[in-house]
Amino acid sequence: MKFPNTPSFTGFFAPSGVEADVKHLPVVQGEVPADLAGSFYRVHPDPQFPPLYGDDIWFNGDGMVSRFSFRDGNVRLQQKWVRTPKFNMERAVGHALFGAYRNPLTDSEEVKGEIRGTANTNVIAFGGKLLALKEDSPPVLMDPDTLETIEAVYTFNGQLISETFTAHPKIDPKTGNMLAFSYAAKGLLTRDMVFYEITPEHEIIKAIEFQIPYYCMMHDWGITEDYAVFHVVPSTSDWERLEKRLPHFGFDKRKPIHLGVLPRTGNATAEDIRWFSAPNCFASHVMNAHNVGTTVHFDTPMAEGNMFPFFPDYEGAPFEPLKAQSRITRWTVDMLGNSDEIKMERKTELVGEFPRIDDRFAGFKNRYGWLLSQDMTKPVDLPGGRSAAGMMMNTIARIDLETGESDSWWVGSVSSMQEPCFIPRPGSTEEGDGYIVMLENRLAEMGSRLLLFAAMNLAQGPIATIQLPFRIRSGLHGNWTPETALAA
Repeated sequence: MKFPNTPSFTGFFAPSGVEADVKHLPVVQGEVPADLAGSFYRVHPDPQFPPLYGDDIWFNGDGMVSRFSFRDGNVRLQQKWVRTPKFNMERAVGHALFGAYRNPLTDSEEVKGEIRGTANTNVIAFGGKLLALKEDSPPVLMDPDTLETIEAVYTFNGQLISETFTAHPKIDPKTGNMLAFSYAAKGLLTRDMVFYEITPEHEIIKAIEFQIPYYCMMHDWGITEDYAVFHVVPSTSDWERLEKRLPHFGFDKRKPIHLGVLPRTGNATAEDIRWFSAPNCFASHVMNAHNVGTTVHFDTPMAEGNMFPFFPDYEGAPFEPLKAQSRITRWTVDMLGNSDEIKMERKTELVGEFPRIDDRFAGFKNRYGWLLSQDMTKPVDLPGGRSAAGMMMNTIARIDLETGESDSWWVGSVSSMQEPCFIPRPGSTEEGDGYIVMLENRLAEMGSRLLLFAAMNLAQGPIATIQLPFRIRSGLHGNWTPETALAA
């Protein structure tokens, strides 16, 4: 019952298993604005038991949700595992039952056919409820105040028509509705998709079913005022890979990419979706999208080659780090145009990923975006010259999409950073008027700190640095919810 001595389970990525409630975190530098009231929820994979077959990729761990509550200049930390069906079944027997990432062929016989989700990818408060998400399974419903699991399989009161649900829902700033999708909606490796629109009362008012050109890891997507936008990039799989126990996804350089644009307005159906194409490349997360009439702009960190070494080349080619460098690129298509090609325009030379915006502008034209960046001109004072993840996200950057200018702050030679999240300043309406909150990975000392920045002036450094009492494992995504929304 030992965790393996591999990169996914040692160093900063060593399992933690800490559930906690710390009422007052020390602010070791600066001050937390007294009028900042709300919660930053985020989640990371944290396996409660060693993997069934000796090793696995690091983000196949059980979901551990952290809540940082801000009020009157104080920050409180709560942290708790999500009690998924998988978590409960394994805890009952005291060891792992489910096998490799996204490969049910490797599961123990007694759990064949059970829901395998770990709820470890994103967490978002919506309509007074907290949803923990992973894209291969339904949401898990949690209490936003206590982090207790309420429903291990949440189907929006039986309205969910897919086996899966996105880890990247979007909130329409005009209507307040949640927009979401499911891929592999009718089962593992299927091309079936569903687009959803959901009210704050958790009523599904739209569910449009369609198919994508080929099965892929559709991790993120975009919305505009009038359209839903889906990018199909060849991190793909098939049953032969799973039977050979290869990593679930592999990057197939032989396939083109596609962009599907589905009208959101009127009585649109699956027949109204239009597909555009471009030569092979890589893109995963999405900064934002917007439309001007029938012209759709889609901003994403794009790389020439595969960015994920843990999902290797389909034909066994070696990983190419230089081709894995992604830069924010605008993809543009016209729903009434004669061409099915995707036009591409690079918006910045910064190498980075995990882009975020002021979410009050989701689906509308935004000027600013924040992202983790790799500044390769800065020193790295760690063994091997890299972080536990193989990349050194050592800079938080803001880019101006209109001017191309950027504003950034380097975290130092022995730390890296996790995904940023934008917090609007209470009472403000101007884009970018607010804060950036994020976790710092103190790699040299195996610790963590919470950093708070003025969103429009990153270069000055954190306006508040909050010390954490234990290491928080590298995570994926999170979101801010104001206290007024939780109270409502």
